Amino acid sequence: MTQTIGIDIGGTGIKAAIVDVVSGEFIGEKIKVGTPAGAIPGDVARVCHELVEQLDPGGSLLVGVCFPAVIIDDVAFSASNVDESWVGLNVGDLLEATLGRRVHVVNDADAAGFAEYMFGAARGVQGLVLVTTLGTGIGSALIYNGVLVPNSELGHMTLPGRHNRTAEQLAANVVRERKRLSWSRWAEHLQVFYETLEMLFSPTLFVVGGGVSKEYENFLPLLTLRTPIIPAEHFNNAGILGAAALVPIER
Repeated sequence: MTQTIGIDIGGTGIKAAIVDVVSGEFIGEKIKVGTPAGAIPGDVARVCHELVEQLDPGGSLLVGVCFPAVIIDDVAFSASNVDESWVGLNVGDLLEATLGRRVHVVNDADAAGFAEYMFGAARGVQGLVLVTTLGTGIGSALIYNGVLVPNSELGHMTLPGRHNRTAEQLAANVVRERKRLSWSRWAEHLQVFYETLEMLFSPTLFVVGGGVSKEYENFLPLLTLRTPIIPAEHFNNAGILGAAALVPIER
């Protein structure tokens, strides 16, 4: 089966589409709706059911879901911009019971990063690809020779030196916006972050995603790194693509 439904669950919106997991193209239109107020598990699951039935009414396509949490064996071990009742919940079991279909759940940054490796800026790159998403927080994904190393959460690491702050506290895009930092000043913060990642992981390639990456010409050229660093390609579609592509074939 080369077609899978991908769903991207966020704190403010839920997006879904049928994905050709060979070509990385959408089959038909993407659907987007608002996340129910409070982002409570049962309400979110019902919205996912409605989206799946719109895309594949009465069908049997498998479903891949990306979710803003550390995910281990479909269980959420954190909750970002959703209700705390998700923590400890088997998200896969909840969605399978509600949707009546097989569901595979992954971390949202992992899905976005894997999409860039399979279908985007890092397609076919060997070695370690390190994908970061710069937004309200900082998401990260590690892909080594096509294998995803899940739940890296590198935005939470404390940066060295006088900063003594996490990467998110120093270099997330929301920090730039809130403090009204110039591009050059923000790039100084990013330099510390990416230098640290380079020292720890020696990646083959950095890929930078998140909405701000559309403006990459304002800040990526200001960074001085040994590792090539390039913008992502899929932006808001990356979560859907990666969630669909990560559904195990045997399921």
